[in-house]
Amino acid sequence: MNTLLTAFSALSDVTRFSIVEQLMQDGELPAGDLIEGRGMSGAAISRHLKVLREAGLVQQRVHGTQRMYSIRAEGLRAVAEWTISKRQFWESSLDRLGDAIEKEQSWPT
Repeated sequence: MNTLLTAFSALSDVTRFSIVEQLMQDGELPAGDLIEGRGMSGAAISRHLKVLREAGLVQQRVHGTQRMYSIRAEGLRAVAEWTISKRQFWESSLDRLGDAIEKEQSWPT
């Protein structure tokens, strides 16, 4: 559970969330590409990437002088599995609400 909380905490920041989205869309990218268009220094992006690495959401590899970043599927899988597991709760809750509304509408007035 602690790992899941760390992942959600990391994703709660708009910059980190957008980095994860970009990596999901574009695949592995050098750190320099993750800086572009964010209006932040390389050091600031580096701190965000560290949080994402520590949360197990991204991984880093060295390629020459570049640091390459990519999604760590296992980390996002945990978030997805938790979300999917809650789907049944919401669906059954909405079904009960629908039943209650139908009963109320069928009562004589």
